Amino acid sequence: MAEAALFDTFARAPLRFVRGEGVWLVTETGERYLDFGAGVAVTSCGHSNPHLVETLKSQAEKVWHLSNLYEIPDQERLARRLVDATFADKVFFTNSGAEALECAIKTARRYHYSKGQAEKFHIITFEGAFHGRTIATIAAGGQEKYLEGFGPKAPGFDQVPFGNLDALKAAITENTAAILIEPIQGEGGIRVVEKEFLKTLRDLCDEHGLLLMFDEVQTGVGRTGKFFAYEWSGVTPDIMAVAKGIGGGFPFGACLATAEAASGMKPGVHGTTYGGNPLAMAVGNAVLDVVLEEGFLQNVRDVALVFRQGLAALKDRFPGVIEEIRGEGLMLGIKAVVPAGELAAAMRDEHLLGVPAGDNVIRLLPPLVVTAEEAREGIARIERAAEKLQHDQLKKSA
Repeated sequence: MAEAALFDTFARAPLRFVRGEGVWLVTETGERYLDFGAGVAVTSCGHSNPHLVETLKSQAEKVWHLSNLYEIPDQERLARRLVDATFADKVFFTNSGAEALECAIKTARRYHYSKGQAEKFHIITFEGAFHGRTIATIAAGGQEKYLEGFGPKAPGFDQVPFGNLDALKAAITENTAAILIEPIQGEGGIRVVEKEFLKTLRDLCDEHGLLLMFDEVQTGVGRTGKFFAYEWSGVTPDIMAVAKGIGGGFPFGACLATAEAASGMKPGVHGTTYGGNPLAMAVGNAVLDVVLEEGFLQNVRDVALVFRQGLAALKDRFPGVIEEIRGEGLMLGIKAVVPAGELAAAMRDEHLLGVPAGDNVIRLLPPLVVTAEEAREGIARIERAAEKLQHDQLKKSA
């Protein structure tokens, strides 16, 4: 009855959280859950982070909204910080990851249009990808379960099998504008793209005059132990979409690009009402204060190592429950032998939250402020969940 007024688009777990503290969420009845979902990799600095809370409260007492009809100082400051810390020269702020991808797609198409090549608007993407829920981004992702029932698929997206270099090369035509890829597929099941494959993409783009686009909505802002995941490969894109962790829970995203890639984006060709508003920009700068602080990303890598080793030990102990451990940094996945939904439910019974993904995977995406002790506590809870599932398997086979 409580959800009768809502669209029936979410199959929600029967949990009602009213408060958060660091890596913990607290229900109406006072039960504490270890949050290793982080709102799907969003609460990068933890729940109720004091620096973010104070920053938001301070900005809220000044001005909430101005629109991009005027200069917004914190917008300029955040853009400069992102440019200084990445490959990019230009930034466009959005309200979400899907909007960041929309901007990236439009930027790539407009680049070729401005060069007199309007026919170059096709973008090559990969099976298993997830780029958002708009009409264009579900077409880019190409997954039938998201396309079904929404009319004809938006044209201009050519999908190839994940990691298949021959299929990729065959898909490049005179109409190809760009290649779009997630360095690690999140919703697709924490599938890591090999560094050599990314290097080959860069070479192919340079050879054919294409733009290389990275979707770092989930992998970015420290999630893999680097500021952005592309840094692990040494491959720099021309355009990159960012969201989730950059707001620490406040909804906003960004499209980053080189000056050349963004050269077609002139006044009036793209816009946003809320994107880059003062509240979002204040929080975004506060998130960077935390994530770019000396030693923070090294700590992410250190805790991730503890976490990964603990999960590997569980895989060895419970081969009938856990098939594989995937991922980088604090973007990890458990590919389950049992149905992933059963593992997620067993984890919830131990008051531990994860996030379902494709390929029968449960994502583990704790806030980046998680400690080694909290990681070990999470492993202990996964261990108890696996023990229960293994016990149930033995009972069924007896």
